[in-house]
Amino acid sequence: MPTSTPGQPVGSRGRCTPLHLHPLLLLLLLLLAHTTSRPAQAAIDIPPNFKKPPEITAQPESITAFSSDIMLTCEASGNPKPTFRWVKDGVEFDLSSDPDLKVSTGSGTFSVAAEDQPISQYSGNYTCFASNELGTAVSNEVQITTENPPTMQKEKKVRLKVEAGESVVLRCNPPASIIPPNIHWMDDKLHHIKLNERVVQGLDGNLYFAHTKVEDSRNDYTCNMRYARTMFSKEPITLVVNPSNSVVRNRRPQMLRPTGSQSSHHVLRGQTLKLECIVQGLPTPTVQWVRKDGEMSESRILKMNNGTLLHFSDVQEGDGGQYQCTASNSQGTATHVYSVSVEAAPYWKKEPLSQLYAPGETVRLDCEADGIPRPHVAWSINGNPLSEIDPDPRRSLQAGVLSLKNVDYSDTAVFQCKATNKHGSIVTNTYVYVIELPPQILTPNDKRYTVIEGQKAELECKSFGSPRPVVIWENEDLDSPLSPPRVTQLSRGALQIANVSSSDGGLYTCSIPQAKISISAMLEVFNRTEIISPPLELRVQRGKPAIFTCIAKVDPRLDHQLLWRRGRQKLMGSSIDDKYTFEDPDLIVANVQEEDKGEYTCEIITDLDTAKAIGSITIVDFPDPPSRPQISNPKARSLTLSWTPGDNHNSPVIEFVVETEVTGVETDDWEVLLRVAGDTLRANIPLRPFLSYRFRVLAINDVGMSKPSPASKPHSTPATAPESNPVGVRSESVDPDTLVISWEEMDRQSFNGPEFQYKVMWRRVVGAGPRWSFNFTTEPPYVVNRVGNFTAFDIKVQAVNELGPAPDPVPTIGYSGEDVPLEAPMDVGVALINSTTIKVTWAAVNKETVRGHLLGYKIHLRNHGPQTRHHREQPARRERELPREVVVATGPNEQKRMVGDLQPYSRYTISVSVFNSKGEGPASEPFSFHTPEGVPSPPVSLELDSPSETEMTLHWKPPAQPNGVLQGYLLQYQRIVVTEDSPMQVVSIDDPEVTSETLKQLDPHSRYRFHVRGRTSTGEGQPATREGATTLDGAPPANINISVGETFVNLSWPSGERHRSVGFHVRYLSKNGWGKGWTASERLDSSQSFYQLQGLQPGSQYRLELIYNNTAYWNREIQTEGAGVMQVQSGFATEGWFIGLVSAIALLVLLLLILCFIKRSKGGKYSVKDKEEGHIDSEARPMKDETFGEYRSLERSDNDEKRTASQPSLCDDSKLCSDDGNLDDYGNSHSVQTEVIMDESLASQYSGGGGGSGIRDGPETEAPGGSPPLAPPAYTPTNHGLPISSPLLD
Repeated sequence: MPTSTPGQPVGSRGRCTPLHLHPLLLLLLLLLAHTTSRPAQAAIDIPPNFKKPPEITAQPESITAFSSDIMLTCEASGNPKPTFRWVKDGVEFDLSSDPDLKVSTGSGTFSVAAEDQPISQYSGNYTCFASNELGTAVSNEVQITTENPPTMQKEKKVRLKVEAGESVVLRCNPPASIIPPNIHWMDDKLHHIKLNERVVQGLDGNLYFAHTKVEDSRNDYTCNMRYARTMFSKEPITLVVNPSNSVVRNRRPQMLRPTGSQSSHHVLRGQTLKLECIVQGLPTPTVQWVRKDGEMSESRILKMNNGTLLHFSDVQEGDGGQYQCTASNSQGTATHVYSVSVEAAPYWKKEPLSQLYAPGETVRLDCEADGIPRPHVAWSINGNPLSEIDPDPRRSLQAGVLSLKNVDYSDTAVFQCKATNKHGSIVTNTYVYVIELPPQILTPNDKRYTVIEGQKAELECKSFGSPRPVVIWENEDLDSPLSPPRVTQLSRGALQIANVSSSDGGLYTCSIPQAKISISAMLEVFNRTEIISPPLELRVQRGKPAIFTCIAKVDPRLDHQLLWRRGRQKLMGSSIDDKYTFEDPDLIVANVQEEDKGEYTCEIITDLDTAKAIGSITIVDFPDPPSRPQISNPKARSLTLSWTPGDNHNSPVIEFVVETEVTGVETDDWEVLLRVAGDTLRANIPLRPFLSYRFRVLAINDVGMSKPSPASKPHSTPATAPESNPVGVRSESVDPDTLVISWEEMDRQSFNGPEFQYKVMWRRVVGAGPRWSFNFTTEPPYVVNRVGNFTAFDIKVQAVNELGPAPDPVPTIGYSGEDVPLEAPMDVGVALINSTTIKVTWAAVNKETVRGHLLGYKIHLRNHGPQTRHHREQPARRERELPREVVVATGPNEQKRMVGDLQPYSRYTISVSVFNSKGEGPASEPFSFHTPEGVPSPPVSLELDSPSETEMTLHWKPPAQPNGVLQGYLLQYQRIVVTEDSPMQVVSIDDPEVTSETLKQLDPHSRYRFHVRGRTSTGEGQPATREGATTLDGAPPANINISVGETFVNLSWPSGERHRSVGFHVRYLSKNGWGKGWTASERLDSSQSFYQLQGLQPGSQYRLELIYNNTAYWNREIQTEGAGVMQVQSGFATEGWFIGLVSAIALLVLLLLILCFIKRSKGGKYSVKDKEEGHIDSEARPMKDETFGEYRSLERSDNDEKRTASQPSLCDDSKLCSDDGNLDDYGNSHSVQTEVIMDESLASQYSGGGGGSGIRDGPETEAPGGSPPLAPPAYTPTNHGLPISSPLLD
């Protein structure tokens, strides 16, 4: 809040000339910023620490006391602090003279402190006076009424005995008291007695039963009364309801409370009024309320206690009038009229406001009160009646307005206006404060007001000064916002805007022009909260859920909360029984029971407004079954059935269903006989002869259907002759020379008497005369033999019983059985329309030869195949297709028919026959005709093959149906262009044997559409169509993606669309010393898109290359995953120098042996011959076995690190690894496959202890014609199973 300085007043928007003020006035201005809230009736705020007349802030209230608990409150403000005194019954009441009174410090409030003392002496009328040096304020006059606490008299136990259906009243009779007690009827377990339309508690506390039931019997009906500080329980009442020995009779309603047809009630304005109508009757009467002389207020007048109580809250003068309650049931109605008259204690219509006045001003105090009867208004000054004060020529009183002219400082006082009538009095205090002060605005600047559209907004501008400052309001457009009556400036300076709209929002300015000070206020208008989908009045069956929905439209700038109430109680979610579930915007009430019925309120709450809507739950159920169905007024063909309705359980009966059970018929089930309205309790029932009936009644309401009532007594009707004949009389003759007469059987209820049977009658239509043949039977059909084929008869069937026949039936015509036709149609002719359609004609047959109902003609067409056949058609196909026959049926009156879908260039035979329901007659003599030549069907297939980028070869098969002599083909093609059609190219082929054609000079970058049509002398047939593009030259893949594992590497690449596949190799070189050189894969195809290179060592480095046409065009270095493996170093036995040395020694030994052998062969024998031979053998075996055994032992010792000779190489199970030149041949579908088989010993000999495989690194030599190489590929030693390269063995 801004503070004031001598040069800048509070809230000023501009500069102001400094004022020279008295120090006391300066202190006052400094304190203006700390103003306190104004009392409700005051017009101004006076700063603290400044003298102020007394004002009553807490009024005493009238009380009724039963003990010493008496307290009268009287609080007042003022400066100096006021002193207090009391007047009782017009006499000064000295509080200090009574030791039993305790007075609150600093106020006029006192209470009775003594307990267990008589209090009657405190009864009387009291008035409080609060005074200081500026005047005296007076409180309202209040009354203390004392009364002894109510006591219960000893009473006898009550035992009532009634019969079921009778009415009864259980009386409470509470002790009399000025304040009536709250009464509740309970059982001995303190459970409330369940109240409903039948059992009602009256305002007098009694419990009323409209009619009793056996289950009402109990011995603990207890009336409990609660007074202010006392509770009583009456002796329990025992009620015994005996079942009635006779049928319980329904009774029309009768008033139990009030009695008579009308009564009067007087009530004061603002009080609460309750009118009740409690009735007896059976069934339970329903009570309706209406106002006879006007409309009832829906907001203040509520129907309670199941409609028996009319509750008025805050009664107004307009509520006076006549109110009628009407109780009704099925037996009648009862009414009572209340005449309500409304009077009023005095109330203010206009109150004078406390004001500050400058000396010399005129005071005008306007006081106006109203009431019934009209109150008397009197003025007092400082508590002294005006009549007891000396007259003053400046003072005048006219029509309740007190005027005082030319006031001075001594006129400061508190004025009282008092209004009195027979119902009480009211007093208002108004002070006149004569003082001289500069103007000031006390309301803070830039205050923000928020309001909902349609509400009332008040923009405060509290001012202070004497004389009172003149306040002016302006809006942000510098226009005066005042436009009565919607916008009003109140006397205290506030701007009041009624029925605010969004256009009223904005900035407002309050100013005091003479002081050049102002403040601003911002008004923000929000949209009104509206409930657009309120909860409904639900009618729910017991045990089922009820769902209320509440959807509202809320201003998005406002937060809102959805709150549900039942009555006045806020509903909360329950985790124990899940009774209430809140799923915004729904409230789900689970398992609805009797205690859940009532009103449910949806509240949408924002910071500024609240929207409410009310729904309700009414417990409904299936109606109880009707009772006592009774038969009256019985006649031969009718009777009257009446019944008594059951309880409808809050859902009116819509209709009653009367069902009947007829004995002696096919089924003994209950069937619906008729339905009547829900307000009908009797029905006239039609009957049929010779039957025994029982009846029962069911009731239907909105919930469903009741159980059936008990069945009535049986009622039988006398027999009579049949009244009707069977229907559906007809001939069902099938076999020739027979007449089969059939009809619909009559039900048992139409027999009307005993010995029921059918009289079947027939006669020929032509030549029989009037005589009828007849016979009797008990069921259909009836067969008459030897009557001829397809002869017309008059037939009829009559119902007959022991008492006579039914009325003579009307005959109908029927025919005897049919036979197949005898003759074929004549003059059959054919006219050719085109190659696929003919027109067939014939002459009508003689109907007598049809021997039945003529159903039509059948045209038989038989296709014997083409006139000549294409030389390419196969005999097996010809046998499978021929002959083919088509049958076309016509109507009975046709003699020509167009027949289509014939095969062109074919030979047909045709014949015509006639048919009836019995079958088809003989066909006419067949004759042949030929259809002319037509256009061929599309070629069977069309395939495309592209030998180069600019050529396309089309392959097709001849049409399946040439439809003539095939003369050749028409080939059409064109480029497919999005924007416009390209020209069609045409190639004509005159040789029908040609089934392929190569098109050249095509655009390799375009797609084409190709059409091939067959051609006969008639024209061109439908085309076979294909779209395609030429195949582009291929290239090896370039965009290679690799993925490395421990012992493998995956290579992937995109395959070129429309590109020809080419071959290439992958080769790799170990950079860790594994192997002796490059190792190549088998031939790969560019269309593969993926290849996995296997057999690598974990944790090793390799160099990869792709080879095409013996040239490496891509390379990459990789590192396999996993831990590296140490290379086992070769022993000196594998070194070249050691092998050379061993070879030299072996050669030397061999030479020596040869010399010895020559010498021996020349000159004789040596003595050491056997030893030498043994030596040779012993030396030779190690060379053959032990040497290889040495390498094998190495293999066995290192088998965890080396591969065996049997392990397949990279070329195993694949095409032969060939050079890149041969790969191109492979791409052109020429392959070379070589199977390599090597003996294990030979592999061991060349492997040096480790089996392996490899392929050539250089080009292969291939025999002419693609034969295998002359020598198998060499297998070289490997290191740890990895293949290395080696030259080809010779």
